[in-house]
Amino acid sequence: MSKSDNDVVITGVGIVTCYGVGKEPHVALLSSAEVEPPRVETERFKPYPVHPMPEIDWSQQIPKRGDQRQMENWQRLGVFAAGLALDDAGLKTDAEACASMDMIVAAGGGERDIKVDSLIVDEALKRNDRETLLNEKLTTELRPTLFLAQLSNLLAGNISIVHKVTGSSRTFMGEEAAGISAVETAFHRIKSGQSSHSLVGGAFVAERADILLLVEGIGAHATGDWHPLWQRSSDNGGGMIMGSVGAFLVLESRAHAVERGAHIYATIDAVEGDRGNRDDNRLEQRLSRLSGLAMDADPSETLLFSGASGMVETSLRERQLLAERFAGATLRGYGGMTGHGMEAQFPLGLALAALALDGNLRVPSFDSSMEQPMPAPARQAVVTTVGYTRGEGLAVLSAGA
Repeated sequence: MSKSDNDVVITGVGIVTCYGVGKEPHVALLSSAEVEPPRVETERFKPYPVHPMPEIDWSQQIPKRGDQRQMENWQRLGVFAAGLALDDAGLKTDAEACASMDMIVAAGGGERDIKVDSLIVDEALKRNDRETLLNEKLTTELRPTLFLAQLSNLLAGNISIVHKVTGSSRTFMGEEAAGISAVETAFHRIKSGQSSHSLVGGAFVAERADILLLVEGIGAHATGDWHPLWQRSSDNGGGMIMGSVGAFLVLESRAHAVERGAHIYATIDAVEGDRGNRDDNRLEQRLSRLSGLAMDADPSETLLFSGASGMVETSLRERQLLAERFAGATLRGYGGMTGHGMEAQFPLGLALAALALDGNLRVPSFDSSMEQPMPAPARQAVVTTVGYTRGEGLAVLSAGA
């Protein structure tokens, strides 16, 4: 593929997962001869396993204690990962570049008042007029400031305050689809010449009782011990294991990156999201259409980073479609190792793919029952994310500056 000044390239990677903080532990994961089982917390939220946050020294990216105190954990995690990406891109101390940098964030709602939620659930067991009960408790039990802490665009606001990223700002909500839309928007703004450099990503904290209640409300969460992604079954719940994830990328036009001598991890050749009803083979139809973005990829040189949620039926359908459309390519389900990161899932997949391509890595099997050894380093990567209830996305990356 010929190069263009408006090619969208990845120049900064900021990741936090259960494996650790920054690029190093994730490069180690992607380059190890044999993968160790991931860190999983099975007792704290029993019967639901969760991939927890690693130990983090927040002051490394959020130096002011006052800034740390006024954020909830999901905001701290996002601000921290964004700082890692800016540092990695060499832009953290470039005031002029940060002042003109666009920011596109994928975020969910803030942390809830668990005591009030528990009170409502307990009271609802004793009464039949649950709508009336809900209105009573919402007007008498909630503290007014709680709603301020739940604003999704507070993550972008705190990144602006802490890291001085003060160009245009956009926040997307909508679980996995939000992360897909954030990357897709940044990509097209740079590709069209409307933007030269952008900070894009999201953060998700899985260690929240309200999140587990939300997921288990549709019977989606796995129960008991951790199982590899492709081995999950309805014998152990719904299949999803959530993970605390922060993932941010610095995206630039090739011209902007080259002018400042930045290191280019990979080029994003295409990215697109979609959504709709999944009945009557419609999920397969949409994924098949999206996979057309990589129609020129050589399967023998292609690494498939599937962001499958772990939902038993949906993940099986995605895996079968990928096997048909990319026969001969190497499949890796990264969410099985890091946990499912909701809004951060798609940015995380791109970050891992960029590290694998840049390092010329032979990524080990994450689930040897379904994933074959990688014969040689890849020249292209295809990253997918299929939302646990809605939303699909696919990106194509190529190696080399």
